Parts: sequence; C-alpha cells; structure tokens
Amino acid sequence: MHIAIFCPNWVGDVVMATPTLRAVRDGFPEAKITAVLRPYVRDTLAGLPLVDATLAHDPRGKNGLKGWAFANALRQQKFDMAILLPNSFRSAWWAWLSGARRRIGLDRSARGWLLTDRVPGASQATPHPVMDDYALLANHLGFTVTRQMELATTTTDEQQLAAFWRTQPASLMGLETTEFPRYVALNPGGAFGAAKHWPVSSFAELAAKFAREGERVLVLCGPSERNDAREIVRLAQEKVGGDRRFSICSLANAVPSLGLTKAAVRHAALLVTTDSGPRHFAAPFGVPVVTLFGPTHIAWSETYSGGVHLQIPVDCGPCQLRTCPLKHHRCMRDLSVDQVHATVRHLLATPLLRAG
Repeated sequence: MHIAIFCPNWVGDVVMATPTLRAVRDGFPEAKITAVLRPYVRDTLAGLPLVDATLAHDPRGKNGLKGWAFANALRQQKFDMAILLPNSFRSAWWAWLSGARRRIGLDRSARGWLLTDRVPGASQATPHPVMDDYALLANHLGFTVTRQMELATTTTDEQQLAAFWRTQPASLMGLETTEFPRYVALNPGGAFGAAKHWPVSSFAELAAKFAREGERVLVLCGPSERNDAREIVRLAQEKVGGDRRFSICSLANAVPSLGLTKAAVRHAALLVTTDSGPRHFAAPFGVPVVTLFGPTHIAWSETYSGGVHLQIPVDCGPCQLRTCPLKHHRCMRDLSVDQVHATVRHLLATPLLRAG
C-alpha cells in the first residue's frame, strides 16, 4: 500500500501533526508513506521514521513542483490512500487529481464531494487544538492517537550547532567539558506576521537581565529575522557592558536551516519564544518553554505538553490578524519584561549560572 499524507503548510503545525503521523505509521507498518508538503517545512520531519519519502509542492515552482507537473508527479506515485491534514479545498483537489482510491479528510471548505471519507470535525467558529483535528483522521481509520509530539536532529544538525559554538569567544564557552554550553534560547521571529512579534527592545532587555545573572543567551532567527537578532544582541550588549556582554550571541551569521534551529532548541536550558514554529520544537525535546501570545488564541495551538503561556487580556483580541489594525499592538507591547523574566526563573527552578 502507498499512502500520501498531505501535511500542513506551517512548521509548527507539522510538529503538531506528528502524533497522527505516528499513528498512521504504526497502523500501516508495511505501507510506503509519502509526505506531500511545502519545501520549507520538509526538514521538520528530518531524522524521524514517520514517512518514507517526501514530495514537495511549491506553487511558485522554485523549490518544488507546481501546476500540472505536480499533478503528474502525484499520479505517478499511484497512491492507494490520501490523508489530508490541511482543511483547504486545494489539498482535496490535489488528492483527487492524484487518483488515490481513498481520500480521507475533514468535511470542510466545501470539498466533501472530493473525498471518499468525509470525517466530521469540530466547529471552526470555536478555537480548539488543531492537533485534535488531525487525530480525528487517524481515529477514523481505527487508530488511537497520543498527544506525544516527535522531533529529531540529524548528525549534520548537531555538527552545525557545534561548529557555531566553536566560533564564539572562549569566555562564552566557559569551563564546560561538553560540546555545548548551557544557555537560554530566545526566538523572536514569526512568519505569521508582525502582530505576533514581541518588541526587539523587550527581547534585548530580557537578554541583558539573563546575562547580568551569569546566564548565556542565544538568539535564534530565520533568514528574514537576522537583522532583528543582530539588533537584539547589540542592544543587550550595550546594556550589559564589560566581559559579560560576550555571553549574548545569535545565529544571525550562521547558515540558516530548520535543522540548526532544532538543534539549538534541543540543547537549550529553556526557550522563550513568540507563538511561532520553533516554539513547538521545545516539547518534543523536553525543553522548558515560555510562549508569548498576542493576537492568536492559545487554544488553536494547544499541545497539552506543559510549558507556560503568557498573554495579556485586551479588549480587541485575540484578533487572529497578521498586523495590528489599531496600530497600538498592546497585546504584545504590554507584556512586560519583568513578567517574562520572573516566569522563566520560576520555570527553571534552579539557580542561573553565575559569572566567574
């Protein structure tokens, strides 16, 4: 049997889909499973045994197939079954074009006629965990789904992180005999839009607080977030001064990759993050995480995996919008550095490293 699993288009959603991928993998141990996904999320699954192959779809045609070339590639796979994790009409259309005899998806987006198995889902008018929606599809096949997310790093990912730390000043590495020093990771990015971003100045002040207490800080970033990461480091180092300023660094000058980010989260003592994809890397690796929410409902991305969610109640939200229509962005700006810092200290529950 050859099974196509059409995966979500967001990195974090792919991580949240791993319990369902695991259920399908265990339920069809002899089947070949191909993940159909966007090229920029493919490395999320790298190192995991959940799928046997990937097929990339890129509507722009830069890093994957598009249009009829993609449709032809789907048909050549001769899928017996297609499982649709996205709710979109488009994913059902591609599954139908693939020729898969059985097409399983939630009955949404006026696409029921394209499916052979229309699975009822919870109302989208009420925020609820998206990972529970994914689980409904595996439940429909008779499989039990846990809420344990999975993630892995490859040897290359680990080597990239080790190489990064070797470029840092000896004073930053300290006296550890391990390959990686202890550090708190900060993730300021968010592909969703500017409304999810906590101010750069706030991240810088938080980094400075940690550095003054003897903690090392690593600022994560994707390709589009490098300037913000550099600015956070610059502002924080100015606040700290002296040799302790070297305890704050970023991945801005490293070759960006999902694998490097996964490795950086895996080896962190704790992650402070906006509601973005790398937030979901923490739980599978058992890393404590503090997530800063603004315009989005916490319920949509709830993973039942612990961590602390911080969100300031505002009368205009959560609005679910990519940019603040009122221009004040209070849902993120009013979240104080002191509150985040106190939450981190409580979650770590151990004294931070001391200078010297």
